[in-house]
Formats: sequence, C-alpha cells, structure tokens
Amino acid sequence: MYNVRMTIAFVGTALFPYWLNYQILSIPLTLGVVAAALSDIDDRFSVRLRNLLFTYVGFFTTAALVEVLFPHPILFAFALILMCFSLILLGSLGKRYATISYGCLVISVYTMLGVDLFPNWYEQPALLVAGAAWYGILSTISFLLFPVRVVQDQLDQCYRQLGNFLFVKSNLFDVDMTSESYQQSMIDLSLASGKVISIFNETRVALLTRLKGDRGQKDTRRSLQYYFIAQDIHERTDSAHIDYLQLAKVFQHRDILFRFQRILSLQAKACQDLAYAISNRQPYHHNSRFKYAFKNLNNSLEQLTKEQHYDMVWIKSLYSLQKNLKEIDAQLLNLESERAFMKNKTLQKDDALKDDDLTGWKDIKQRILSNFSPESGLFRHATRLSILLLISHVVVQLMDLEYGYWILLTVLFVCQPNFNATRRRLKLRIIGTLAGVLLGTFFLHFIPSNEGLLIISIISGVLFLQLRSQQYAQATMFITLLALINFHFADPQLNAALPRAIYTIIGCCLAWFGVMFIWPDWKFRRLPNVLQRTLTNQCAYLAEIVKQYHNGRNNGLDYRLVRRQAHVMDAELASLISTLATEPEFDALRKQQAFKFLCLNHTMLSYIAALGAHRQQLDEQEILDVLDQAFSDIQGALLFDERPELKAQAAIETLRQHIQKDHLLISEPATLVLQQIVLMLNILPELSQLKQNLNDTDDPHATALASL
Repeated sequence: MYNVRMTIAFVGTALFPYWLNYQILSIPLTLGVVAAALSDIDDRFSVRLRNLLFTYVGFFTTAALVEVLFPHPILFAFALILMCFSLILLGSLGKRYATISYGCLVISVYTMLGVDLFPNWYEQPALLVAGAAWYGILSTISFLLFPVRVVQDQLDQCYRQLGNFLFVKSNLFDVDMTSESYQQSMIDLSLASGKVISIFNETRVALLTRLKGDRGQKDTRRSLQYYFIAQDIHERTDSAHIDYLQLAKVFQHRDILFRFQRILSLQAKACQDLAYAISNRQPYHHNSRFKYAFKNLNNSLEQLTKEQHYDMVWIKSLYSLQKNLKEIDAQLLNLESERAFMKNKTLQKDDALKDDDLTGWKDIKQRILSNFSPESGLFRHATRLSILLLISHVVVQLMDLEYGYWILLTVLFVCQPNFNATRRRLKLRIIGTLAGVLLGTFFLHFIPSNEGLLIISIISGVLFLQLRSQQYAQATMFITLLALINFHFADPQLNAALPRAIYTIIGCCLAWFGVMFIWPDWKFRRLPNVLQRTLTNQCAYLAEIVKQYHNGRNNGLDYRLVRRQAHVMDAELASLISTLATEPEFDALRKQQAFKFLCLNHTMLSYIAALGAHRQQLDEQEILDVLDQAFSDIQGALLFDERPELKAQAAIETLRQHIQKDHLLISEPATLVLQQIVLMLNILPELSQLKQNLNDTDDPHATALASL
C-alpha cells in the first residue's frame, strides 16, 4: 500500500507539470512530496490533521525565510545557524516534533537549491507546500481506508524479530559450544534483543495513538493483546535458568540439548508464521509438531531423572526451562482464541500503556532545558550541524558554486549524532551518488523522450522512499537519478551530473570533519553513564519482581514499564559497545572488557527475567528473606561498588543445611528462586569488577580522545 501511495504521488507531480507544459514545476512539487514523506507521522485521524497543519506551516515558514533572506548572505548565515539549532533542539519534545523539524530542515535546503527558479519569493514555498499537501491527501485517504494497517505492519515486524530472537537463543543449546562461541552467541543475543525492543517501542507508540481515540474497536483491543503476548514471549525467551556453557559440557553426549534447541527453532518459525498471518489478515494455525516435540522432550527428562547420574539441580533447572517453553507454546496456541481475548479485555488495569506525549507548557520547558546543555547529545549534534551548514554556506558563497547547495544537503543527510553512524553513511552516500550519476547520465543520453524520463523519475522516487531505511546506498542512487532528471527538465542544457558528484564528496568530507573535530560524541565517553543507567534499571526490574514474590503476580503498568526500561537500556548498551571498536585508537583491553561486560550483563538480565517469568506469591518466609538479602547484595555491588561478604550466599548455605538436616521439603517455585539467586550471585563479583574497570578514566587513549 505504501508503494501504491507513493506511485500515485509521484505520478501526480510528474504529469501535472507535463500537461501544463511547464516542466519546471515538477522540481518543487516532487521535493515537497519527498519532504512530506520523510516527515510522515502515524497517528489517529484528528491528531494526524493537526500534524499535517504543523508540517505545512513549518514548511512554508522555513522556505519563505530562505527566499527572503537569501539575497543577504551575512544575515542569511546567522539565520541558518539559529534555524538549524532551534529545529534540532525542538526534537527534544518527542518524535513527532523531531520528525517535523527534520522535514523543515530538508525543505530549507531544497529551497536553497531552487531559489533562482521562480521570480517571486512566495512561489517556491507555495509549490513545496502544494507537493507536501498532495502527499498528505493521499496518506490521509490511505489511513481512512486502512486505519489499522500501520499497527498490523508493526505487529508483523514484532513477531518477525521475535522469531529471529528465538533462533539466536537456540544457538545457546549447541553441544559443541566453546567459551569463545558462547561469548559471541551472547553478544548476538543481546543485539537481537535490542532489535526486538526497538520494534516493541515503535509498536507501543502506534497502539497508544489508536487507544486514545478508541471507541471499543475490537481490532485495536486484539492488537493490544498480540503486543502484550509478544512482550511475555520475549521475557520468557530471554530468561535463563542455567549456565549454558556448563550445560553443554554436562549433557554434551545426550539428546536433551537437541530437543530444547528443536523446540526453540519451532517456536521461532511459529512466530514468523504468525507475522505472515497478521500481515495478510489470515488466521494463525499452530504447528501440530509441537505436541510430539514436547512429548519427546518430557520422555528425555524422565529418563535423565531415572538414571540419577546428574545433580538434581541441573534436572530441576531443565524442568523449569521446559515449563517456560510450554508457557510460550500455550501463548501461541491460544493467541487467537476468543477466550484469551475476553480474558485480556477484562484485565483493564493491565491494559495501560505509558504515554510519553507532552502534558503541558511545564513539560515542554523541562524537556528543552534538560537538553540545553553540553552534556546532551542532541545539543552537541545541533551545534555541530549548525556549524557545518554555516561552513558549507560560506564555501558556496566564496566560490560562487552553481547548485553548490547540494553540499548542504549532503551534510544534512550524512551528519549523524555519532561517529560510527556518520562514517557508515559517508561511504554509502558517495557510492550511491556516483552510481546515480552514472545511471542518470546514461538515461539522459539514451532516452531522448520526456515521457520515458518521467516514468524513470516516478520509479526512482518510489524506490528511494522504499529503500531509504534499509538500503541507504541504493536509495541515494535513486534520489540522485530523480534529481538529475528533474533538473534536466528545468534546463536541458545543464549538465548537473558532475557537480552533483563533486558537491556530494565535498559535503561528505565536511561531515567527516564535523564528527571528528567539532564536539565529537565518542561512544567511550558515554560508557560509564550508560553502564550506570543500565544497572540501575536492572535493579529496578529486580525490585519489582521481588515485590511480586511478596504480594502476588501483577502484570500492570509499573511492572511492564520497569521490564521495558531494563531491556531498552540493555539494547542501548549492546549498541554502544558493538560500535566502540570503530572509534579511532580505542584501547584493545577496554574493548575486551566491554564485550565481556556485555555478555555478563545480558546473562544477569536473563536470570532476572527467569524470576519474572515464573513470579508468584511465596509463602515460605525463609525464602523471601533470602530473596530480599540477595537483592540488597546485588544492588550494593552493582550500584554502589560495595564489596562485602555476600550475605545471601551464607543464608542459602544455612538454609540448605537446615533442609538436609530436618528433611524439609520446599515448593517448586521456592526451589527455582534459590537456583536463580545462586546463578546471579555467581557472576556478581566479576560483573561488579568489570564495571569498575570500565569506569576507570585513567586510560591514556581515552584521555587523549576526550580532549578533542
């Protein structure tokens, strides 16, 4: 549907000027469509109309300012800095405002490119807004025809990423696992979890906008059910009941690991099948092979129990894992049942989603002031990009470069908040531009008819917007081709191919200079802060779980919020550490320690998630006391760098002796709690030590780079 909508949009901007025999109109109309598509925000109907109004007002205002101030270079330079800085900082108010602000920046540079095309100052701004409005009409019609399509697409991506996460998790049951392959598997698992959390956040926003305007629509409520079940499956999948490296050594000659791996692979495939069913609005059919897979797994577990060759701690952990996988299977099996839907519908207190939207002028002031500081990455990016655009403008003015404002456009698209993302875009932008120039030159020479070039421009525009998120080099190639064809229509004698290539390379060099030397946002400087926030959120997650073992299971907003935030920070940590190696002169020892910390941190989160997956009220006070003490030990070691004797370990040992001496029996949930506490305490000292090592700022390489 997106491709159909974009095809209609570009057909309109191509054919309307063609019928009027005034082809120059296609440039601002097409650029208006592109800017509007980049600024498109999913929301319910009433807010969508408000967003479109804000977008059009912003587009016209910024374009008009460029037109009016452009003849006055010095005044224009000051206005450029102020406008760029203000628009980027406006993004601190939320994704909606960040998206609209970015679109306004794009429109401002597009206006610079065509500032000499029309005699009156208001003509180009009006045409740019007309192109944006044309896209807005089409997107609104599409929304009215398919109001839940966006949510379905998000849920489709949720379960696709969830399926990939399950596939990655199945690698931990490899009987040939080594310490090196285990570490790589944990890194892969953490990165895959980050992708799941990212799409969860996008889906939450899409659902929240629908729920605000919900009138009891069944589709919205069922989508909410799908979302909650996906979150539960993720928590259960991410949970760990055992040390996987030791597990592979103990059971390397048995079939038990293969059976667990088989079920995880089947569940991964089931999630992907469910994603396909959601996307095509078809019923999901649960795979009948699960019944036999679980039956054979249970037979293998019973056989291990009868042989009595293994420690019962291992056997009980395997049974806990089996129970967890059965819960995932039950969620998938009953996902579309009316009983499950009605059960979810009656739990109104658990249906709430946290709303991150603005709550008033006080909230607006607080968000802006919190980012109005050099400590804010958004503030540094706004400053850096403003300076780069000013430098680009001075270069264009001093050298009198025709269409030199392609340099500013390149800087705007390429310059990202951090070094790694910018470096990646630099390479892809240059490759895509050169490919687009070659392709455009070929088409302009060998396709003489305007009709043929119009068709190619329409296809190029659609492919650019389709590929811009995933295939940046290819998207750049198509937008270059579209630009060359449009400027050829404006002036057939103009050969814009070579200038486009040269100005793109200049813009990329300036962007590289900016991220290297203008307030560089090196990842390693953020590492101590991210470490602390990650561990703080993990402890908050554990605290909520401990509370529910005291008071009973509750899946309300408080629990889901701390769970989500713990996984969000784990994903941010994984993203940060995975890019550290790309930064210049990063110390090899610190890199090794960072990846080790990432593995242990995600292992700790998995142990906590297992407690969360099985949480229920316990009656054994001795177990609850041990759990409280374990939380105190973990919080002290991770947040306050305390290194006392772990009191929880002593309490567990005392409890074990008491159980053995008096032949006491404790419940299965209590046994699981003790097992998880032992697992967490075993890795706690090393995790705490790694955190302190990574927080050490005496590294000479780090000190040298921090001074840039």
